[in-house]
Amino acid sequence: MLELIQPFGLLIALAFTMFLVVLRFQAALFGVAEYADVGPAGHPTRLRRRLSWYLVGFLIVLLIVEADPTVGLDLFVGLGDRASAIALGIAFGVAGTALAIGAAWLRYRHLRLPPVSSYPVALLNALGTAFIDEVTFRGAVLGFLVLIGLSGWVAIVIQTLIYGLATRLGAPGRDRSIFVLALLLGLATGWATIVTGGIGAAFIGHTISRFAMFLTTGHSGQPLPQGREVEEIERRHRPPDGWSIVGAVRDTIGRER
Repeated sequence: MLELIQPFGLLIALAFTMFLVVLRFQAALFGVAEYADVGPAGHPTRLRRRLSWYLVGFLIVLLIVEADPTVGLDLFVGLGDRASAIALGIAFGVAGTALAIGAAWLRYRHLRLPPVSSYPVALLNALGTAFIDEVTFRGAVLGFLVLIGLSGWVAIVIQTLIYGLATRLGAPGRDRSIFVLALLLGLATGWATIVTGGIGAAFIGHTISRFAMFLTTGHSGQPLPQGREVEEIERRHRPPDGWSIVGAVRDTIGRER
């Protein structure tokens, strides 16, 4: 009887995993993940709508766990070795922060620190997105790929490509550097998941890196197209160094008279 329960439970878990992947594809509609800056209409999405995305994802995760009592071992949906998870997670977080600073400097030549009032919602977005992403891709998807007999690195690469498609960061007009960072994140956290036996390290590193990206660029992971940022527009209208605006000079002379 138990031999029949586990394959059946895994099939149910696979179905719910597909729901999680589809939910990740719909992140833009809910204004979460990389799309938490503004919604489809150009203004911030209501917090209730965002929370519904996290809640649905969390409920699906619970259903996956209930579908297979041993899912923590079979699909990496667990913390794994705690000591290794914490150490690797912090290391990935530091590396991700360094990459976020580098990406901000290459794009803007400075850090675009957002207002402090936006930190709580951004932190919620980082935590919720990292949880859904890691359970979905580094947990369930990677676990199923390993279960069907694929080698570790083949499974890691495949789940990374699926992750890249789900985030749509490689779509036309998107920032290529963010897409590359997302792929590197998928590879690194996939490796950490297999090494530690769970998604603890991936979750910690992903959360820190995503929040660091927000702190350094002012965006949740989806910068505006090149030339659309406020400072970039202002820079285009600024006169070259050493030049002065004739109208402004005349107005100044007129006021002095």
